[in-house]
Amino acid sequence: MREEAKIFTLSEVSEHNHAHDCWIVINGKVYNVTKFLEDHPGGDEVLLSSTGKDATDDYENVGHSESAREMMEQYYVGEIDPTTIPKKTKYTPPKQPHYNQDKTSEFIIKILQFLVPLAILGLAVGIRIYTKAA
Repeated sequence: MREEAKIFTLSEVSEHNHAHDCWIVINGKVYNVTKFLEDHPGGDEVLLSSTGKDATDDYENVGHSESAREMMEQYYVGEIDPTTIPKKTKYTPPKQPHYNQDKTSEFIIKILQFLVPLAILGLAVGIRIYTKAA
């Protein structure tokens, strides 16, 4: 059994963000993965990009094996203070202007009131020219 786990803030963990000192947070636990950077199958960039944030979703989305999960224990350094992790915000799409059927039909009627007489005038001129030429 582990002795009392050290509690870190996300700010403290994020200070360890380079190839010579790299810590990440997964499932509320803090891991010092510096020694694992060169051996990580996805490359060190994957781990380095996960510093300074809760990397749980990134870790779970990859689908690590059971042996990879067991291997993590050797890199464990403590727990994260959950109050220091920003809440995830849910995406809300921007509000769209309300589609008003009545205004749209009014607009179409105004266009037709302009175009129909213009079309009739064009047709009359066309017929006049055609009948004079015949």
